[in-house]
Amino acid sequence: MIKKLTPVLVVDTIEPVLPLWVALGFKRTVEIPHGDRVGFVILQSNAVELMYQTFDSARADEPKSLEGRRPMGASGLFIEVDELDAMRPPADTEVIVQRRKTFYGSTEMILRDAAGNIVVLAEMEK
Repeated sequence: MIKKLTPVLVVDTIEPVLPLWVALGFKRTVEIPHGDRVGFVILQSNAVELMYQTFDSARADEPKSLEGRRPMGASGLFIEVDELDAMRPPADTEVIVQRRKTFYGSTEMILRDAAGNIVVLAEMEK
């Protein structure tokens, strides 16, 4: 039985993505350095958890995790929120779509974090 699912996004550097998550209400619960930078971080908001790890840190930890027919690349996150209007990304965050209504009953804002990952914030119809 699966107890929990936590995305781990592998990126070149972690520091540029942190302002977005702080603005969305996340706090750093774990931060591990790798050299003079952050190599791994756990971000948490209530029961929601997200992890970032740098390629260099992942390579140092377990090189096989980066092997395979496709290199790791940008990912997407779909995050359901209570109130979309309360979400305030930092001014320097790329907003791909400010607001849209979907056929599956949500109103969404689509962002791109500083590492190139897509973040969809969705308020579902009540």
